[in-house]
Amino acid sequence: MTAGAGPTRQNGQVLDSAPYRTADLYRPAVLADLSPARPAPVPVVPAVPGESGHLARVVASSSDRAGWLRARSRGITATDVAKLSTPRSVRAAAYDKLHGTGFSGNVFTQHGRSREPEIAAWVAATHGIEPSDLLFHAERDRRHLATPDGLILRTGGRIELAEIKTTNKPFRSIPRHYLRQIWWQQYVLGAERTLFVWEQHDGFVPLRDEPECRWVDRDEAEIAKLVALAADLIDLLRQATSSAAPASGSAAAASAPSTTVAEPSGTRARATA
Repeated sequence: MTAGAGPTRQNGQVLDSAPYRTADLYRPAVLADLSPARPAPVPVVPAVPGESGHLARVVASSSDRAGWLRARSRGITATDVAKLSTPRSVRAAAYDKLHGTGFSGNVFTQHGRSREPEIAAWVAATHGIEPSDLLFHAERDRRHLATPDGLILRTGGRIELAEIKTTNKPFRSIPRHYLRQIWWQQYVLGAERTLFVWEQHDGFVPLRDEPECRWVDRDEAEIAKLVALAADLIDLLRQATSSAAPASGSAAAASAPSTTVAEPSGTRARATA
């Protein structure tokens, strides 16, 4: 939600680095969750019996923090995908997914968390997009996850989303990592467009009476790139956890691959606003 949170914050929550990103994630016992997707586009069994459409694909709610974090840890979220642009960024994302980032919030995330309900109320009043705290999986791949800040099902079955940010810097255009986050959410939900909403502040005092906003249309070409990068990330995670699995017998141990995800070199800058 907030530009100050970087990739470690979603829907007003500051993400903990552990234990859900290590102990419960990609250990061998849950590697089945990371098996390659079916080649044919076969819809998965609805996650919510009796529901249809996107509501059948609700995985968790951020109101249940522990369950929400655990569910997110078992797949690739919009927060993860926002970081993916190059092979190096994929390796860095895999390392963060396995080991955590060590970031647990700052004054900017606190400000964003406090302002989100107010901004979300403005979005609902002006555009009819209601706040949402639900985690969804994609129609054909349970490993692909997203928690949009706002969601509305329009007449005719058209889904529109909202993504909310706070920032102390002006946006001349929507930052690329936010666009990746938006496109991924559109893919997971099957949405046609997203209202990107941001509130600029100075010393944590909003500069305007109302937030600024801009519509972002669905982009199939960009979505295809992100799905491919997410597949690369899953492959790295499977390789790393497979190599860490206990081998049965000395022969298996001798032949086991030694694939690891190397820690990213250098210090990656993290946004502070």
